[in-house]
Amino acid sequence: MGGPAQTAPAHLSAVATAVPEYALHQSDVVARATEIFAPDVADFDRYTPVYANAGVATRYSCVPLEWYGQPHSFTERNDLYIENSVTLLERVAGDLLGQAGLMANDIDALVVVSTTGMATPSLDALLIERMALRRDVERLPVFGLGCAGGVTGLARAGQLAKSKPGARVMLLVVELCGLTFQANDTAKSNIISTALFGDGAAGAILQCAGEGLAIIDWAEHTWPDSLDVMGWSFGEDGLGIQLSRDVPGFVRNNLSGPAGAFLERNGLTLANIDRHICHPGGGKVLDALEEVLGLEQGELVASRAVMRDYGNMSAATALFVLKETMAQSPTGRYLMSALGPGFTASFALLEAG
Repeated sequence: MGGPAQTAPAHLSAVATAVPEYALHQSDVVARATEIFAPDVADFDRYTPVYANAGVATRYSCVPLEWYGQPHSFTERNDLYIENSVTLLERVAGDLLGQAGLMANDIDALVVVSTTGMATPSLDALLIERMALRRDVERLPVFGLGCAGGVTGLARAGQLAKSKPGARVMLLVVELCGLTFQANDTAKSNIISTALFGDGAAGAILQCAGEGLAIIDWAEHTWPDSLDVMGWSFGEDGLGIQLSRDVPGFVRNNLSGPAGAFLERNGLTLANIDRHICHPGGGKVLDALEEVLGLEQGELVASRAVMRDYGNMSAATALFVLKETMAQSPTGRYLMSALGPGFTASFALLEAG
């Protein structure tokens, strides 16, 4: 799905981010994780380097550090998810409207992406009430894309904007990864996730009119026999993370083909890309991405900065990196990429200036 634009592309009129109130420093997280896991994991000390090498200094959480390790039902977790998601998204939406010089009733369509909780009526419906959006606003809730959701959500919002010239589309993304933490799960994937994931929200306003960063093209690639690479398990206590393969190794062995094909259909190669906006799944994933993309180690500056300051916020993270990249380099050609359950790579080609 996708293809070079045949009409005026959608432009980003605004990009905004938000995080919840509790800052979690990596040293404090290590101490808390040790309290929780060490009694049941005899060799927990071998995980300590994971926290040091994750590339994360600070993360944000919608609950205090003391919350982690206490028993919580699926109902409690999901109630917290809905309450905090709506609050964060309302903040992001207000920032977006202010940047774009718009009112809530100027928005024609609303795309809301999230995979770390569930809501029916969905978050977009709840926001209609909170924000006084128009009653005829088009709604598109998106669930299940995980870390790929930010890039894919941007593509879907761009498609909506292009489908109705003059329409103003708001994209909102929220992930509260911390609420999925399972203290009684001593699997390697669950322990490692405590070194990486944080909470955050982001968004953008897209329209074909005006100027701004343009979405030129988008694409996805889902690999065969890869459903087990990443996902959720669903249990009595909530969502549990599933990571069953070496993701950095998978990136090294499999990403270059789909990325190259996407660029080729636009008459481009990696040499034509000025900036890479990569979802930072973790330090080792960033190392693998730099290798595959032909970059020097450490060259994904914006991705590493976001990982350091916020951790991996799943789908929201790519938009944090986009905002950081636009601040560093407001002109040029950008390649956005992210990986998520499926196992799927999502790409977007953007141009500025």
